[in-house]
Amino acid sequence: MDDFAQFYQAGGFFMHPIALCAVLGAGVMIERFIFLFFRFNINGGQFFNQVQKLVMANNIDRAIKLCNAADKAALARVMKAGLTRANKSEADIASAIEESMLEVTPAIGKRISMIAAIGNIATLLGLLGTIFGMIDAFDAVATVAADQRSQALAKGIGIAMNTTGFGLEVAIPLLAAQVFIQGLAKKIADEVDLYAVKLENLLAARVRQG
Repeated sequence: MDDFAQFYQAGGFFMHPIALCAVLGAGVMIERFIFLFFRFNINGGQFFNQVQKLVMANNIDRAIKLCNAADKAALARVMKAGLTRANKSEADIASAIEESMLEVTPAIGKRISMIAAIGNIATLLGLLGTIFGMIDAFDAVATVAADQRSQALAKGIGIAMNTTGFGLEVAIPLLAAQVFIQGLAKKIADEVDLYAVKLENLLAARVRQG
């Protein structure tokens, strides 16, 4: 802990905005992970199979109750929208599913791009700190008295290296997390698209059969 405090202090002013990026990025990353993994995520194939069996058994009410039991999941919300119109026309079913998907899809990808953006900003702040640190180092060589030159030069180089290092330490985990969370969001969105179409076709066939 003492080593990090010395490292942070030696980095100068630009360590503070980089630390702010770390806090903001971690907050968005944790919020998105919890939201997607624990709320919106569901085993799409298994869930659709359960709904399909109930629909084929003409037990729409139980299918809706199944969706209500997982009402936080994106797929369950979309399926519920279609199931509540199961006894309407094909156009009504398609419209209900499409409307629900338009509500759910933006929520899946919400704020994910911010994670990478914050990581990139942290990197750029680190590079900016490096530039100012090198300027201080060159100024030390040119203007500081000989007996203080080595200390001033070390301070400038410390600012340059520490800000770069801290910027990368913040950016790399955020960018890695963004890749994982983006993949999770894509998996959820793909399942919603796939099984929403399957449900629409299933309910449309049921309507045509009377």
